Amino acid sequence: MADESTTSTHAQLGKSGYQRRLAIEDREYNESEYNDLMRLYEGTLGKISEGEIVRGRIVAIGESNVSVDIGFKSEGTVPIAEFTNKDILKIGEEIEVFLESVENKDGQLVLSRKRADFMRVWERVTKAFDTGEVLQGRCVRRIKGGIVVDLLGIDAFLPGSQIDVRPVRDFDAFIGRTLDFRVVKINHPSENVVVSHKVLVEEEMSGQRKAILESLEKGQILEGTVKAITDFGVFVDLGGVDGLVHITDLSWGRINHPSEIVKLDQTINVVVLDFDQEKKRISLGYKQLQPHPWENIQDKYPVGTKVTGKVVSLADYGAFVEIEKGIEGLIHISEMSWTQHIKHPSQVVSMGQMIDAVILSLDKDAKKLSLGIKQLEPDPWLTLMQKYPVGSRHKGVVRNLTNFGVFVELEQGVDGLVHISDLSWTKKVRHPGEMVKKGDEIEVIILGVDVDQRRISLGHKQIDENPWDKFGDQYRVGTEVEGKIVRIIEKGVIVELPLGVDGFVPVSQLATTQVKNIAEKFKVGDPLPLKVVEFDKDAKKIVLSATEFLKGKESKILEDYMAEHKLPTSTIGDSATITGQAPLDDTTIPTEN
Repeated sequence: MADESTTSTHAQLGKSGYQRRLAIEDREYNESEYNDLMRLYEGTLGKISEGEIVRGRIVAIGESNVSVDIGFKSEGTVPIAEFTNKDILKIGEEIEVFLESVENKDGQLVLSRKRADFMRVWERVTKAFDTGEVLQGRCVRRIKGGIVVDLLGIDAFLPGSQIDVRPVRDFDAFIGRTLDFRVVKINHPSENVVVSHKVLVEEEMSGQRKAILESLEKGQILEGTVKAITDFGVFVDLGGVDGLVHITDLSWGRINHPSEIVKLDQTINVVVLDFDQEKKRISLGYKQLQPHPWENIQDKYPVGTKVTGKVVSLADYGAFVEIEKGIEGLIHISEMSWTQHIKHPSQVVSMGQMIDAVILSLDKDAKKLSLGIKQLEPDPWLTLMQKYPVGSRHKGVVRNLTNFGVFVELEQGVDGLVHISDLSWTKKVRHPGEMVKKGDEIEVIILGVDVDQRRISLGHKQIDENPWDKFGDQYRVGTEVEGKIVRIIEKGVIVELPLGVDGFVPVSQLATTQVKNIAEKFKVGDPLPLKVVEFDKDAKKIVLSATEFLKGKESKILEDYMAEHKLPTSTIGDSATITGQAPLDDTTIPTEN
């Protein structure tokens, strides 16, 4: 009866202001009695705040909502969809709900069963974060950067880097799995939770890691798993401790990338090369567990053996060829062709090309191997003397000009040199370009073949007979002849004489007076009346003089000569007494201007 009386009073006191006024007017209560009863009624209500979990009793169950009395002035409603377990929906059953709002826009109390469940879990997760408690969760779906985990009913984020100590490449393999987690981060305003499975694995492996580090020794062989592959090497998981196999310690041979040797997650044996106790750095070797390819190389590759290999590097001086992993040999450019002048190995081979070669020499201690490819064919120089005997005539093409001569190609890969002195019997040649140009076809004679030095000496002037045997009669001393200036030099002029031979006129023999600047008085192409003053067949030298020619000639001839070259006239007498005339004491023909 007490409960019914209290409920009746509450119901009356909970009426609206209009009803309150009616109650007073109807004399149910006077003003003083009503206020006293209201104070008593409000005292029976607990202090309730928004954002808290409260207990209430189900008072009504509708199709879409459940009415719950939490001991407030009015009842609140909870959407029936928020009840996952419909068995608890009984009138009078006590449940926990979350007070979202004391009064919404319709003046109603807003409650949430779902939010109450979330807050209970949130309290549990927050406590686990503070205490480090391990919680179980289920990986439900993959998202960018990680996996969503159902942690006691709420969504938590598992970053990819926190799944395992080893890099995880397939996140989908974890979907549906239940794992242990530790809460590593909580964002209260946004109610985000970040968890980690990796920290638990690391804790489990800490003892194993310590044992490995304490037992490490150089030369120790361990089993590990390839954890990561980089351009410079491979990281190997030794069971909680990582070691690095540098790319140079993966293979005895040359490799471009570690992935050529090992694959991710591959189990391999490695040897400890070095260990830095302070920095906890472990250097490992993989190739050291393989036989060294140079151990029995002298038996496998004796000198003279023909081998096949791949060109792996090109240098200015030759090409490196790998005949097997860890064994490379050098083909020097001098060993690429018997006849061609190779300037760079790329003229003969290319990177990656498979070629045949011959073992020329082997130094096991220095790990040096010399190879040759020209040795695959007979040495043409051994039979060159038969094809190009000394004295034989041939036609060739001018391939190159130098200061000292002309290189003439007799056939593909066979060149000979015509020295500048062998270009002409009669011309004073300063540079081969005065006689020939690149691409010209010229006739030559074989002067000599040096098989050891791979040199062929050629002659061009020898195509014709030596004219100097005849010049002795044509240009005896005292012979008068006309010459044409073809070149002016410091000590005189070079003139071309009949029969195409060059002669030399010293400056002292150009005029009866001193000539200070030859180029002012004489020009290329000027004809000069001359007399031979010296003939040397062996030195192939003809020296001439204009002043000797003018001696004893009519004065008009002298005057005309002097006037033509704008020279002051003087009486021609004895060569030693001519005004400004120096004696003929230096007739050496200079070799340059």
